[in-house]
Amino acid sequence: MSPLRVGDLQLSHRVVLAPLTRLRSTQPGDVPNALNATYYQQRASEGGLLISEATQISLLGKGYPAAPGIHSGEQIEGWKLTTSAVHAKGGYIFLQLWHVGRMSHSSLHPEAGLPVAPSAIAPQDGSKAMTADFQQVPFETPRALGVEEIPSVVAEYRRAAENAELAGFDGVEIHSANGYLLDQFLEDKSNRRTDEYGGSIQNRARLLLEVVDAVTQVWGKDRVGVRLSPYGTFLDMADSDPIALFGYVLQQLSNRGIAYVHLVEPRVGNAGADAPINGNAPRTSETFRKAFKGVLISAGG
Repeated sequence: MSPLRVGDLQLSHRVVLAPLTRLRSTQPGDVPNALNATYYQQRASEGGLLISEATQISLLGKGYPAAPGIHSGEQIEGWKLTTSAVHAKGGYIFLQLWHVGRMSHSSLHPEAGLPVAPSAIAPQDGSKAMTADFQQVPFETPRALGVEEIPSVVAEYRRAAENAELAGFDGVEIHSANGYLLDQFLEDKSNRRTDEYGGSIQNRARLLLEVVDAVTQVWGKDRVGVRLSPYGTFLDMADSDPIALFGYVLQQLSNRGIAYVHLVEPRVGNAGADAPINGNAPRTSETFRKAFKGVLISAGG
């Protein structure tokens, strides 16, 4: 396979490990451990890029029990086992930064209360939340974030990016796909706000772009990627004009010169393991190629 330059990394080949939630962290504390390190080292290769499982930037951003975090000193130390193991095989690894927003459950953070979202709208598609004891239950109606709270969310992403650097990662991927918080702000089925973070495409994209700007201040643009799912329906997501919305977002990311964008293909729009692979479905990467001038990673099937 031919090599590829991604940001300022020279990859020896073009097969990238997509993020895969494993739920193997040590409890309590959501601390990565030796099993995580073994898992990633098994998948590492000389000059190859791995993207970690989604990793919560704060306790309120947690959506599953035993998912890892990057907001405590113990978690930073735990992740060092993984980054050292990958680097020992000559590979690179980015940490995927994650806030799940409305799909969380209050049992995962009882002191913090209800999950947060752009608007007080729970998914209505029959999907379930997961409690702290691995039970599937109906989603709670989330609390809409106040506009005065949003800077603190951006600050959490910044701190998580700083912690990823301390843990020895080679870069970070901002998770703005699959129905989680940043995607909830982007798409108009979940974002009914009337302030500067809702309504127009520019307003709905504001939070993601503020997060990207904060994270690139930590890492530089050459070590930051973003994941998007323009046609995703997982967790009751949809937008009235996805081509206009994601075309705008990708143009803004292209202007910022980030290392890559990671697009989920529509054939796995519901993000389920049994999703059909439809050879006639439009390829997200082809639809949006002109909007983003950098490296595109295509995932799905």
